[in-house]
Amino acid sequence: MKSFRTRWPVAALRSLLLTWPALAAGQALPHQTGKIPTEQVALAYETFGASSSALPLLVVNGGPGLSHAYLLPTDVWQQLARKRRVIFYDQRGTGASKPLQAGAPQTLAAQVADLEALRKGLNLPKVLLLGDSYGGLLSIAYASAYPEHVAKLILSDAAGSNLNTLVHLFEEVFPETMAAEKQQKRPAVVTQEAAEASMHTHFNLLFYSAAQRDLYFQKLGPIHNVGLEPAVGQAVGEDASKADFTPKLAGFTFPTLVLTGRFDMNVAPLTAWRLRQAIPGAKIVFFEQSGHFPWFEEPAKYRSVVEQFLDGPR
Repeated sequence: MKSFRTRWPVAALRSLLLTWPALAAGQALPHQTGKIPTEQVALAYETFGASSSALPLLVVNGGPGLSHAYLLPTDVWQQLARKRRVIFYDQRGTGASKPLQAGAPQTLAAQVADLEALRKGLNLPKVLLLGDSYGGLLSIAYASAYPEHVAKLILSDAAGSNLNTLVHLFEEVFPETMAAEKQQKRPAVVTQEAAEASMHTHFNLLFYSAAQRDLYFQKLGPIHNVGLEPAVGQAVGEDASKADFTPKLAGFTFPTLVLTGRFDMNVAPLTAWRLRQAIPGAKIVFFEQSGHFPWFEEPAKYRSVVEQFLDGPR
């Protein structure tokens, strides 16, 4: 992938991740769904775990152009929800956050405003923010605009602070797959089916372990479960590629944890390293047996690292 801009059939979808919920040991956690109304869209959210004195963890999914459903198949979030509420939501125009008001913008700024509306609507003075893949850029944008509401920040295989500085390794590591992809003729109008097929092909390149890859697809089921909205992904990707939040990173004063799969070909670890270097006091953890999905390939370590960070000093 060269950028998140206009080549959405493959490129703009390269930071999307997916799986399905799994309850631990048959113990059902408190579970709620709801919507926060705004002028342009009713934002759908889903929470696991009960309210407690612990700050909630607000998870911002990747994409752009996917619902949060792709994050749910691992039990990592269920386990984290035993100590605190874990909150997911669908970005405007995806999942249950539809329909969008006619003429409403599909921009990064609009998504930041939605995230703030969600925080207000759920009456959360401060949140623990976890941004996954493209959601990492969105979380950085939100933290730049509303630092007073961010208690801690986790950037998980995040797209970084500027989409144009991402380092992708698909061409170097999977030349035969990328060559075959380029040779395919693209119709003038790409159908939903074609976009989902391209995504499926792409996901095959995101794993360290072939066994984990196969398990992932087994748990995922039909690819349409991810709620892909190609038009949303293209519009938001094009707008987000114009933003550069790198100068803002030096002003982040909240604790920050950067996570990355050592073999992430979609967002090479160099991006995570640069974030760690740019954010004062940031810590970094490499997952040595993971690609773009450490929360799926190394769930026990992922949970432990995240939980220790969240439970640590503020």
